Amino acid sequence: MLQETCWEIDQLEAHWVAEREARTARRRKIQYIDELLEELEKLNLAEEDAVPVELMGRVSTLVYGEGHSVAERPQAEIVIAEWMDALYDLQDDLMFASDDDD
Repeated sequence: MLQETCWEIDQLEAHWVAEREARTARRRKIQYIDELLEELEKLNLAEEDAVPVELMGRVSTLVYGEGHSVAERPQAEIVIAEWMDALYDLQDDLMFASDDDD
């Protein structure tokens, strides 16, 4: 009986640790998207047409990695506002997933 209780406690602890790690990872990803959006917004407000290579790499890696529909188009055809929309979509998905878990 004691061993079963210890085993159950270990299982619950592992579950809660995994859940906390998932929430932390989701929160960090949301913060990362916020940073990218801020950088893109600055470019958008400055009416820039081109996205710096380093920023484009970070944004496209995230968007393509998440399989967003904008990833089906050539990068050269995607304007800053569309990259931002894609990031907002990804962020919304993460936030709604967070609400469902709580």
